[in-house]
Amino acid sequence: RALIIACLTLVLSACGFHLRDSANLPFKSLYINLPPTSELRATIARNIAASSDTRIVESKEGSDAVLSVLGDTQVKTILSINSAGRVREYQLVRTFSYRVHDKAGNDLQPPAQIVLRRDVSYNDDQVLSKEAEEVLLRRDMQNDLVQQLLRRLAAAKTVAAPAPASN
Repeated sequence: RALIIACLTLVLSACGFHLRDSANLPFKSLYINLPPTSELRATIARNIAASSDTRIVESKEGSDAVLSVLGDTQVKTILSINSAGRVREYQLVRTFSYRVHDKAGNDLQPPAQIVLRRDVSYNDDQVLSKEAEEVLLRRDMQNDLVQQLLRRLAAAKTVAAPAPASN
């Protein structure tokens, strides 16, 4: 057994496997352009505080970067219906558009979009459980959105300070 465990450990380390690191954001402070009472803002701020040394500030003036949310829409569309004309399946779509820039308005990351989709079946006999499932799926979509956003923020490029002119 010890030999098998040692071989598996060697194989895993040789292939470059490692646990996902925390997001190291390239700026020290970030302003999130969402209302302070927004659930999404709270989730983003909580995840940034837990995974990096970036501070969330309350004003644009005191920040190195600004996360501007350009749009956040949630749509529920019908995917299929049964022979009686009743809905059998829905699709939940969340589209989140954002931009990351510095105080001067220079893009650290150009406008981008994250689109998440989840399919959910529906049954008239299980209305309450399907509503609860939809709430859980929407919460899962928000968590997935925040994780994708953090990975993209970690890839943002900061604007380098201009080099002093030499004479």
